[in-house]
Amino acid sequence: MKPFQVAIGMDWADEKHAICVIDREKDTKESGSLEQTPEAISDWVNSLRLRFPDAPIAVCLEQSRGALIYALMKFEFLTLVPVNPKQLARFREALGSSGAKDDPEDAELLAELLVKHGERLREWKPDTEETRLLTFLNEDRRSLVDERTALTNRLKSQLKQYFPQALRLCSTLHTPLACALLEHWSSLPELQQASEEEIREFYRKYGRCSEKQLQDRLRIIDNAIPLTTDHAIVKSRQLLVHATVCQIKELNKAISEYDGQIETLFTKHTDYQIFKAFPGAGRAMGPRLLSAFGTDRERFSTAADVQCMGGIAPVTRRSGKSKVVLRRWACNKFLLQTFHEYAAHSIKFSAWARAYYVMMTERTGAHHAAVRALAFKWIRIMFRCWKDRTLYDESQYLARLKSQNSPILKYLASATA
Repeated sequence: MKPFQVAIGMDWADEKHAICVIDREKDTKESGSLEQTPEAISDWVNSLRLRFPDAPIAVCLEQSRGALIYALMKFEFLTLVPVNPKQLARFREALGSSGAKDDPEDAELLAELLVKHGERLREWKPDTEETRLLTFLNEDRRSLVDERTALTNRLKSQLKQYFPQALRLCSTLHTPLACALLEHWSSLPELQQASEEEIREFYRKYGRCSEKQLQDRLRIIDNAIPLTTDHAIVKSRQLLVHATVCQIKELNKAISEYDGQIETLFTKHTDYQIFKAFPGAGRAMGPRLLSAFGTDRERFSTAADVQCMGGIAPVTRRSGKSKVVLRRWACNKFLLQTFHEYAAHSIKFSAWARAYYVMMTERTGAHHAAVRALAFKWIRIMFRCWKDRTLYDESQYLARLKSQNSPILKYLASATA
């Protein structure tokens, strides 16, 4: 981190931020507050520039995104230094064991942390605009998918109470077929009143259904009996099912729009070919992997930096003769999810990844531990491809495994078969 004369600690809040300004040259300290409005923030930063016209200014705060940092990032003369809230909490505990917490005091602690341990902190450098947009879209899309999953689970629970046959007639409840079926016939009596030709026409319109599958579904409908005939239960569940289906359809539409935007950005990105080359990195995982690494090649010095930030690298605790290796919990959860999901997905597309997963499953006896171990290896490979701007070549990696007589080779033949 580059040297600075003025250290500013900001304890952010929804409406008003506590501020502490330390001038290292004059050895002065002053406290104050700042309203969370664009005008107030702009006036305050301009006053800093007038007050310290040539002095480097560093601002320490507890976030790497949010309204405050978005407002400050447009001022190029400010060096922004975000810290994890746990770092500040541990620093607070180190100086006082009472557990007391106060916003002005936290602002002062942030400024002191910057002055006394600035060499241990990392300056925040925003990535390119297209990469940041791709990152935000990936994260927002995932949150929409999680909302849809929650609604789908709620819909399943509702159908089990009065129309369980619908679960056998629809493979996945968020698909257009399932939504259309529940909009047409939201109860078993309504569905049984429909003619065979109507049902056949429906499945021809909304789904690819073989004649055997269609006959099975027609048989289910003909032989089904209602779970309950209580009108109060059926009518109330029908209304709730209709409302839930409407929400799922809107989320499907939004997710489709996000997919289009993400695909356009991904295919136009300068690193598109690098992340497209990884096995199984399709429309969903490719953009997420690109966002995880970004475009700044100086952001990570080693693959271990990525493994730690993404929560894939374990934590070792050593004291005396005891040594314990634990899963890392303090990490970027979205990155952890991204690397874990990609590693699990790659098992279907990469022979060595499948062999390594089988080997680690035998050793650990746990699926997720084996996937994390596979993700650990993938990050090392991705880091080197990203750093050197080279495309991944499966045959080249397999040749290297053979030259090193890797234990993975023992499982490779059966995995390939």
